[in-house]
Amino acid sequence: MPSQRGTPARYVSPLAVAAMFLSLTACGSGTDKASTPTEKPSPAASPHPGDQKVTLSWKGEKRAYTVHAPPTYSRTKSLPLVVAMHPYPGDGRAAAAISGLNTKADDENFLVAYPDGLNKGFNAMICCGTEDDVGFIRTLTKRLTRTWNADPDRVYATGISNGGDMAYKLAVELPDTFAAIAPVSGGFLGADAEKPSYKPKTPVSVITFLGGADQYFPAMDKGIKTWQKRLSCTAGNAHELRKSNVDKTEAKCRDGSDVVVYRLPDMGHAWPEGAGGGMSDPTAGINATDLMWEFFKSHTRKAG
Repeated sequence: MPSQRGTPARYVSPLAVAAMFLSLTACGSGTDKASTPTEKPSPAASPHPGDQKVTLSWKGEKRAYTVHAPPTYSRTKSLPLVVAMHPYPGDGRAAAAISGLNTKADDENFLVAYPDGLNKGFNAMICCGTEDDVGFIRTLTKRLTRTWNADPDRVYATGISNGGDMAYKLAVELPDTFAAIAPVSGGFLGADAEKPSYKPKTPVSVITFLGGADQYFPAMDKGIKTWQKRLSCTAGNAHELRKSNVDKTEAKCRDGSDVVVYRLPDMGHAWPEGAGGGMSDPTAGINATDLMWEFFKSHTRKAG
């Protein structure tokens, strides 16, 4: 179990439990025509401001996600959508508490969806379980586009740890859905990441935040370097931010996507200046939520 600063005692990193799940892990993102998801009656059938829990039956399992809409929400206006994913073990409430995205959504007028992983985890790059979470998240984004009038060209993904790993998986396996992703203390890892063909088929930009005091930093840092090499990214600006011991690097990739990496040498397995909880680091020197939203605003979905 990780012991670095910013990591609560109850948190178990996907990297720490990868061996336990390795024999069970499968991508599971194929379409199962015999298991068409059906939504159950829910207050969210009538979209409105605030938080609403939505449940649906997905391949024999009851799945759930929470939608947060800003106070000014109206179906007459198409809004951006951010899908935010929790660590393992956790749920959508944990993702909301750590990230502070609800407050940001209220200030900037966008939607946030917090999916709950089955058994408190997502079937991401190296952990956890065998569920078709790619298909589940595809379903919820389509519903939010159709029913809530989310803008299909401004759909983004973020998450921390297992949720950050899942953001990479979504970028590769649902490139026609996401314009950009923002993994926090997560990585492009595991057997799939070692395959040269495992990369987005259309441009998906990346902004990521890695703590140098995170014991998993070497693996995650290697992962983002693999991503850039695979997408033929050319390094651009690299500099240390003023008033903080934070390194920022930028790259432009052959397909037109961008990669921005923040390396925070003193941070552990955490969310830089998150809203609270053991996985938030208030001393990080940068605010990941603010920076990812500025990055998202400058990126819309485009064909490869």
